[in-house]
Amino acid sequence: MEEKDSHPISFLVTDDNSHTLFSERFRATYHSTRGAISESKYVFIQNGLQYVHEQFQSKEISILEVGFGTGLNAFMTYLYAKEHALKINYQSIEAYPVPIIESVKLNYTNQFSEEEKVVFNQLHQQEWNRVGQISDSFSLIKHLCLVEEFNSPQQFDIIYFDAFSPSEQPELWTESVFKKMYDLLKVNGVLVTYCAQGQMKRNMKQTGFKVQSLLGALGKREMTRGLK
Repeated sequence: MEEKDSHPISFLVTDDNSHTLFSERFRATYHSTRGAISESKYVFIQNGLQYVHEQFQSKEISILEVGFGTGLNAFMTYLYAKEHALKINYQSIEAYPVPIIESVKLNYTNQFSEEEKVVFNQLHQQEWNRVGQISDSFSLIKHLCLVEEFNSPQQFDIIYFDAFSPSEQPELWTESVFKKMYDLLKVNGVLVTYCAQGQMKRNMKQTGFKVQSLLGALGKREMTRGLK
């Protein structure tokens, strides 16, 4: 399948020396300029994956990500899962992929082994809309579509909601989208996002989520976790 319209991007170095990208289409960065890796670890790994792993003692976890982007959240998930001997079924939705020619320039693997560098590149090279085995315990499907087009018979333990912000992509933070997210979660499932906008939280509550406001990453006042 052909990639949907990719868009011009430029590289920025964040405060923890990890890259983020700036999207010309959405006029926004993919990660916090205070630290891309630090933000991913805090919002999605610590308050999503680690929370579920420790809360439920789960050894097999299914994750849906809204916004594959730079592949950073998937890579951080792989590293955490490897360290804790977890089996991960990872699915991600992306409508505007980062071209592979750009993804190989990202510096997220600088502090990791050659083997882990290979894994990061595999995440980007994985064919769209097909199941791939990144390792014996990490499977990946990247769905090349809009969130509104995505459907799945499967339910997930965790949703990483990492779309561009409500000011850049307002269509993704609506009540109807959060109703879809709620239905895609298992009972006791968790949605985590860096966003803490008031209207977004009201939309989440309206669809059934129990909404928790948590301390935000890297000096940001709040982030949000929704429980089903």
